[in-house]
Amino acid sequence: MPPGTPRTAVVTGASSGIGAATARSLAAAGFHVYCAARRSDRVEKLAAEIGGTPVTCDVTSDAEVAALATLVGPSLDVLVNNAGGAFGVSPVAEADTDDWQRMYDVNVIGLVRVTKVLLPALVASGAGVILNVGSTAGRIAYEGGGGYTAAKHGTQVVTETLRLELYDQPVRVCEIAPGMVRTDEFALVRFDGDQERAGQVYAGVAEPLVAEDVAGECPSRAGRPGCPGPQSPC
Repeated sequence: MPPGTPRTAVVTGASSGIGAATARSLAAAGFHVYCAARRSDRVEKLAAEIGGTPVTCDVTSDAEVAALATLVGPSLDVLVNNAGGAFGVSPVAEADTDDWQRMYDVNVIGLVRVTKVLLPALVASGAGVILNVGSTAGRIAYEGGGGYTAAKHGTQVVTETLRLELYDQPVRVCEIAPGMVRTDEFALVRFDGDQERAGQVYAGVAEPLVAEDVAGECPSRAGRPGCPGPQSPC
């Protein structure tokens, strides 16, 4: 990389919450950030704020992910696979399989799709980093969370598999797995826009984690150039 050329990062699901906070944190650390998400207006606003590049990209679309890779070009330093989501809280006996399919498509297949097309650029950088945003839901099970926990267990296992498969490549594979994080939209989406039910998720929690805690001004805290996550097992 020529002297003075900024390092580059892709953040998926960058339109809000953890994704937006991570994009801001990486930009503050000197990265040029490709802010990728489905909602064009939001990523355009974020990219303008941080001097990044907005990319309208649904991680469940082969064509849109391929276009993202073309825009990024031949070299990439950091990929943050943040796009994800939880839909519904039905018990398994009453499961909406469409919701389960959506969760698996975005949390697992979408992550794989993005990683696959950007991996050559990460290798080409000579010191690439993949950070997958998982969840404690990828380690436990709870009532009403079968679809989401199954999907986030998938995120964890894909991460572990990548570590094994890329052992001889110049790419670190990391995962951060936060627990309850209060963001503007996660619970609201899960409860189909029901603000009261979404608010009850955090009832009795005096100071829940917020998106900025997960982003954590991570490049400076990690102590390693290019590592985008505090306490990530790089």
